[in-house]
Amino acid sequence: MATADDDALYVLTAVLLTPAQFPSVLGDDYPAACAALGLEPYAEGYGLVLGQDGAGARWTVIIDDVSLVAVAIASWDCGMEYDLSPDERTVVAALPGWPLAVATAAPGLPAPHDPEPEEGDRTPLSPPDGDGWGPAQRRLGADEVALQWADWRGQMDEAGDEGAGSGASAESAPDAGTEPAAVPEPAAVREPASEASSGPEETSAPPSRDPYDGVRRALAELRGYLEDAPPVGRVRSSFAAGEARMLRADGPGWSLVARTDDMAFVLLDDQPREVLPVARGPKLPALLEALDAMAVRPS
Repeated sequence: MATADDDALYVLTAVLLTPAQFPSVLGDDYPAACAALGLEPYAEGYGLVLGQDGAGARWTVIIDDVSLVAVAIASWDCGMEYDLSPDERTVVAALPGWPLAVATAAPGLPAPHDPEPEEGDRTPLSPPDGDGWGPAQRRLGADEVALQWADWRGQMDEAGDEGAGSGASAESAPDAGTEPAAVPEPAAVREPASEASSGPEETSAPPSRDPYDGVRRALAELRGYLEDAPPVGRVRSSFAAGEARMLRADGPGWSLVARTDDMAFVLLDDQPREVLPVARGPKLPALLEALDAMAVRPS
């Protein structure tokens, strides 16, 4: 896909769409992510190749050669060059637009733009509005917390030291560094509450609306997942430092990030840009261990 004609695709990046690893911006689970792209949720998954055609238009090419995309991503992550050129026989669909924000552009081409629509074409894919807040931004925010776990966890340690004996709470978010444009930076971090507790005594929410009601609901729904398995991909487990695992889970209106050997963070649709900590407490370890046992993992 490197010839100089309008039908060529100049590849900029690629992502996996599998049960264990998919762009969470597309949905709470793997079937939902596939449905957002009009795909069947096959167990083998897909690769999403994002690039521009010869006129500069944005396209997302979906292929069924997952291994090819995985090798390309691994090579790029190691700083190596890799010519991702999918065979046309592996192409499942070509959709206008990009579902994710891409910071680069192909040299020598017009600036990235959506292709001219033709009758019957679907609306071009586009990343969520970075100024808004909803399910997509909430899931992206949780992804960012997972990526910047050490920063967020360090903030909790600092809050604990500063609040010792004074009852002070942490109200400022850690510096998460440069984030993807579509991921809003959480604006406040609340003091940790144990999984069994009623939440902190003081919050910035109106007195009649305790934000930890949403946290308790999320934890209750997670326990429900252990009894009635959710759609595949709702709970995902990935590598973390040491012998721990990083858990990412989602449900209607909430997202959770946790380390199996530590605490958890919850983001809610109805608490824009806030990250609500859940201290380890007496019940959280067993819940995280059980979730990790049922979670899907990258192969």
